[in-house]
Amino acid sequence: MNTLSHEAGRIVKETFNFDVKPHRLKGPDNVATPWWGLFRTDTWEPVGPRSVSPRYTAHTTDDVVALTEAGCQVFDGIMDLKCHFSDGHHVVLQPSSEYRQAIYGTNDNVFPRVWIQAGYNGTCFSASLGLHRDLCRNEMMLQSVSQFHVKIKHTRSLRAKMDDLIHQFQGLRAGWSNLVDTIRQMENRQVSMKEFLIDVYGAPEENSGRSRTIHTNRVESIFRRLTRERMRSGRPELARVDGGWMVSAWEAFNAVQGYEQHDASRKGNPSDFERILKANSSPNVRRAETLALVG
Repeated sequence: MNTLSHEAGRIVKETFNFDVKPHRLKGPDNVATPWWGLFRTDTWEPVGPRSVSPRYTAHTTDDVVALTEAGCQVFDGIMDLKCHFSDGHHVVLQPSSEYRQAIYGTNDNVFPRVWIQAGYNGTCFSASLGLHRDLCRNEMMLQSVSQFHVKIKHTRSLRAKMDDLIHQFQGLRAGWSNLVDTIRQMENRQVSMKEFLIDVYGAPEENSGRSRTIHTNRVESIFRRLTRERMRSGRPELARVDGGWMVSAWEAFNAVQGYEQHDASRKGNPSDFERILKANSSPNVRRAETLALVG
């Protein structure tokens, strides 16, 4: 294990300096129930979307450290590491700049991201090959190609299985060139932005002023983002063909993904990282991805 991996593991351990443990849930008058909940040991906030059995074994920070150290082996160098806790551990690794790929000229670049997720919802750990688009700060994971994702069984003593973990993670490195090819496929397709947005969000209800207002505000916000990004990337002005503004499918997808990540109204006051998670799970983003790839 190299020094870089150990340093990443140290940062994860210092950031997630708490455990998650089950405690019996109580009813009125402090009556015990047959259900148990998961709670952080530092703030005692509840964790996860559901109750668990008393036999549930929660994964530990050491498990997340092992996943992170294995993830650091995917690429040759890590420039940055981000940690976030939201009903589970999320770690994002950014490889060195040598993996940067230009999609349009030299102003529209994408960088790989390794996303590690260890939730408390009864599912496997997962590692996904995502990307960062520096033109607009969009952080995303494409869901349509399966080799960009690795599922890791939730077992005890992950650190003792480091060689197996590293082997599973290595598949993500090969996926980077495939992911870039997928993005370039989107860039090479032309779509009508007007039709694209209707296919993603649907047309507004004719007899509903509120629906028309929401639709208009959303379209205007997305077009402002699209126009701003075209100017920054050095692309030509929008061309109107047969009543529709023609753009690359990559631009159209990013306009929707960027709107969902940065601009869409969200309940509460989600952090930037929570906005990324919400955007990546948005059905609108998934529809936009499918349309951008296959029409």
